[in-house]
Amino acid sequence: MSSSPDVSIAVHDLRKVYQVPERDSGLRAAVTSLFNRKSRAVEAVQSISFDIQPGEIVGFLGPNGAGKTTTLKMLSGLLHPTTGTADVLGYTPWDRDRAYLGQMALIMGNRNQLTWDIPVADSFELNKAIFRIRASDYRTRVDELVELLDIGDLIRKPVRNLSLGERMKCEIAGSLLHQPRVLFLDEPTIGLDVAMQRRIRSFISEYNRRTGASILLTSHYMADVEALCQRVIVIHHGSLLYDGDLAELVRRFSPNKTIIVELEEGAPAPDDRIAAIIDRAEVIEQSAVGLTIRVPKAQTAAATSRLLAHLPVSDLTVEDPPIEEVIEDVFNIDVDAAPSKDERATMMATGATCPVDHGQFARDEAS
Repeated sequence: MSSSPDVSIAVHDLRKVYQVPERDSGLRAAVTSLFNRKSRAVEAVQSISFDIQPGEIVGFLGPNGAGKTTTLKMLSGLLHPTTGTADVLGYTPWDRDRAYLGQMALIMGNRNQLTWDIPVADSFELNKAIFRIRASDYRTRVDELVELLDIGDLIRKPVRNLSLGERMKCEIAGSLLHQPRVLFLDEPTIGLDVAMQRRIRSFISEYNRRTGASILLTSHYMADVEALCQRVIVIHHGSLLYDGDLAELVRRFSPNKTIIVELEEGAPAPDDRIAAIIDRAEVIEQSAVGLTIRVPKAQTAAATSRLLAHLPVSDLTVEDPPIEEVIEDVFNIDVDAAPSKDERATMMATGATCPVDHGQFARDEAS
């Protein structure tokens, strides 16, 4: 299959099933398993489909065990799928064509790719030879990456002497020496402090701006996703739950709004009056100077009006809930209860509300 020039990554019905051996504990079960092995099929990825455009940064979200890393490993050529197809830059990843491997990079935050006992610069030289980078290009790229990531003092040290944050910056630099056109980033900021996370995010954004690389990013830090991704793909139990705009995800899957109220100086605390003022209000935080409450989205306007009418308010702010809460709500959706594609079409035609985006619903709805 050959991808469209408008698509860097095209995935269609990609599926991966593992056969996992099982047996009871004990010597008898161990001996029995030598002659009568049992296993069960575990569907890690269930027929997912999506496209990613050139230069697009897409967040790939899901809880642990959702199938994110398995998908990235298939797209980078480390795993063969059970069924389905994928086209990345015009190549089938698991064919492991040398031309393809020279245009993509898989960076895993919890995996070490640099050689442990030699200086970082020597590992860079090894990558130069592997990817057949010309000497002039190599020097230019090293200088650029060293400046962007501020690793000038690190590349002469053995990898084992680096802190986690220092090693992660060097790992990223080494993976980008061949200037890949597609990046698969699996938890690139895991375990890093806030300042280092921010620096890595800034670098990824700048690399995308300079090279136009397509990036598929997994992260449990929602700050990474909010800073880098306008579009997100949500996967759960191997199934695609949502594919669309991050802001739309918040709008669609958040049933509540948060209202932050600041009271006038010297005003009495509202105490138990909130329940009487606003029906179905949930008080999240309360003090002598104000309170924070959560109300159903449909009741936001009425709630703010009643608060202003019954309390001495000096300031009032209405906010969407934190993205972490929204994502948690999405993860809690019952995948098996999701409507089928035909059911979604009927619901859209009748104006009914669809509780979950399954497959490419967000894209179908937009078209």
